[in-house]
Amino acid sequence: MEKTIDLKELLQLLKKHLLLIIIVTAIFTAISGVVSYFFLTPIYQSSTQILVNQAKSKNEVYSPNEVQTNLQLINTYNVIIKSPAILDKVIEKENLEMTSGELDKLISVSNEQDSQVINITVQHENPQKSKNIANAISTTFQKEVKSIMNVDNVSILTKAGVGSLIKPNIILNMAIALIVGLMVGVGIAFLLEYLDKTIKKEQDIEEQLSLPVLGAINIINMDSNPKKRGSKININETRGDSIGS
Repeated sequence: MEKTIDLKELLQLLKKHLLLIIIVTAIFTAISGVVSYFFLTPIYQSSTQILVNQAKSKNEVYSPNEVQTNLQLINTYNVIIKSPAILDKVIEKENLEMTSGELDKLISVSNEQDSQVINITVQHENPQKSKNIANAISTTFQKEVKSIMNVDNVSILTKAGVGSLIKPNIILNMAIALIVGLMVGVGIAFLLEYLDKTIKKEQDIEEQLSLPVLGAINIINMDSNPKKRGSKININETRGDSIGS
């Protein structure tokens, strides 16, 4: 016989184990906050922008061919920026204790479609170092690209500022932990209810013992009826008077 739970029974079950659900949820949320704040390494991010554009005098105008050429060069520049030719000089300039391959993992280079602006983003455990590395990459690239590509069409559009915290997101982590803790708490409540084999109502007899219920006897509390309690006392008093006489 399949067991079905209606909405009323479900709410009663959750109410019965409400304290357990709250405790489990609070534990998950607290653990997430402690781990995020004390154990996870904070990561800071700084970004700088460089513009790929040939310098011109006031009387010169830009031609579509020059713009298209600059756009085609950007993909090449993206590779050059993360090459050892640039990163090794950045490591030497900033006295970084890492290889060019390790520094490469901290850098991301991107640009919007049909845009001549290249975004250089650096992530580091130290907010000041993330700023210094980003600015060092842009200035080094601007200087070295002249000899590498034999062109002078790179200028720094925006310098990087002190890195901002991007990881961990403590509030987001705690919010996720709260939802997970709530789900786990509800799951434990259902599990406890499933493992509870005590008989509480007529339906439990039918489901667990496979026996039909022929009838039920309700418990009557005589003390809850003042009239009956009073009549009982009167009868005893009457019997006492009769014996005395």
